[in-house]
Amino acid sequence: MLLYRSAVWFAKGLREYTKSGYESASKDFIPDDLEVQVPGRAFMVTGGNSGIGKATAFEIAKRGGTVHLVCRDQNRAEGARGEIIRESGNQNIFLHIVDLSDPKTIWKFVENFKQEHTLNVLINNAGCMVNKRELTEDGLEKNFATNTLGVYVLTTALIPVLEKEHDPRVVTVSSGGMLVQKLSTDDLQSERTAFDGTMVYAQNKRQQVVLTERWARAHPAIHFSCMHPGWVDTPDRKPVPTHLPLARTSSSPAEEEKLIEILEELAQRFK
Repeated sequence: MLLYRSAVWFAKGLREYTKSGYESASKDFIPDDLEVQVPGRAFMVTGGNSGIGKATAFEIAKRGGTVHLVCRDQNRAEGARGEIIRESGNQNIFLHIVDLSDPKTIWKFVENFKQEHTLNVLINNAGCMVNKRELTEDGLEKNFATNTLGVYVLTTALIPVLEKEHDPRVVTVSSGGMLVQKLSTDDLQSERTAFDGTMVYAQNKRQQVVLTERWARAHPAIHFSCMHPGWVDTPDRKPVPTHLPLARTSSSPAEEEKLIEILEELAQRFK
């Protein structure tokens, strides 16, 4: 079944995720959709010192938003913050050094953050793909700790903060690779199977999508969404399926509930 999923995903990727796919989709883009200003709104961008996160933070800053960069590397983060301020002219760029693979640090960060700041939008962008099984100081597999548990703890802790504000949103940057994975809760930290960093990452991204769907149902006042970082030039994107045809990647409510229970138990252990 994995071979079938991979073949279908590869064909979809060639058709949709490449430059030609972008150019085809761009015919439906509406340029004016991005002509927005967001003064008075606060955005948190994890992994905001490079790549997609940095580009996102810069665009928000240009449009007048307050940006909270959540990064792990102090030097790189300070460089990114300075660059964003210089190029956008926006001084409201704040830096928070947080290791998102460390749940205790995340809990402490949010506790301090909510005493001083408001938040309208959380963008879960940070992630990692470690190709050899590595453990954090807490004994957690690093990919899982960062991509799944870290996202769970940060989002869960910030939901009460978001619910106090107008039009709150949570956007999680997932990956099209999750389409080859069915949710599995039997070995979340890759202890019993041969380690494949790419497949572990894809499984983490499937877990993020499941969490997003569950959060959306549980907290209707907040707009939750996941996105694959392909063409993101317009906020008026077409919704896409979260499963490939005939790939048998759908999970049961019981499987999803088990994921939540495991994550909640781990999250509370490190609180």
